Amino acid sequence: MKTGTKIITLDNGYHLWTNTQGDGNIHLLALHGGPGGTHEYWEDTADQLKKQGLNVQVTMYDQLGSLYSDQPDYSDPEIAEKYLTYEYFLAEVDEVRAKLGLDQFYLIGQSWGGLLVQEYAVKYGHHLKGAIISSMVDEIDEYVDSVNRRRQEILPQSEIDFMHECEEHNDYNNQRYQDDVNSLNINFVDRRQPSKLYHLKDLGGSEVYHTFQGDNEFVITGKLKEWHFRKQLKKIKVPTLITFGEKETMPIATAKTMQQEIPNSRLVTTPDGGHHHMVDNPDVYYQHLADFIRQVEDGSFQGE
Repeated sequence: MKTGTKIITLDNGYHLWTNTQGDGNIHLLALHGGPGGTHEYWEDTADQLKKQGLNVQVTMYDQLGSLYSDQPDYSDPEIAEKYLTYEYFLAEVDEVRAKLGLDQFYLIGQSWGGLLVQEYAVKYGHHLKGAIISSMVDEIDEYVDSVNRRRQEILPQSEIDFMHECEEHNDYNNQRYQDDVNSLNINFVDRRQPSKLYHLKDLGGSEVYHTFQGDNEFVITGKLKEWHFRKQLKKIKVPTLITFGEKETMPIATAKTMQQEIPNSRLVTTPDGGHHHMVDNPDVYYQHLADFIRQVEDGSFQGE
């Protein structure tokens, strides 16, 4: 596949921004989080894997409603009902795969992208060589419990009570509340500061994020409240890597349960890594990823 940027036109008429880096016969398709996030933490993935001695062609893209891809008018109820669904974003992954000519490839997804990897591996696993679930649980209630514990680790009870009060009254724009969220982000999401992922201005994706997640990473007020996938995990038949940061928002205990449920899977963790541990500690993160791909390629991968 040719490297660089390619704009693909979906069957629905919308356009998605894609970018391919690296070379070789191994193909990795990377899904960002959010939802409504961006491709940006995957920009150096091909280079990072090359540092680990592995040539991989990496394709990333911005999902519909995110950054460089088209921004539908989600204020139109018909558009929102059609495109702000799990089913749409899962189908989008497979349409991107088909339009890029990918098959027997690796699929990696972070956070919301990891949710899509789980769903894709169940429904479209015949297209995959391997799946990588990065920082995503299978049961959202366990995530909610985890982020509430994370608040207690760094914030005084007065601030936790204040945050709960703001959340009860939907007062998310309160500056004191946002300062508390920023403290949590620095400790558990983007531990490597200053973060290269911050923008001067929000460039899209907020409607998608608010619909599924809510205001920030530490509350779930949208559709993700209903995310429960554990009963489906045994249907994942491809080799699977589960990778979590040791200091992140997602609970490691849940990752261990997922590893037990997915038949041929392995769990690895990244020291001092937050939710974006591919940025916080890339040497360890990409060593784990390279080792996984090598072992799947040579047939030596065994789950735990």
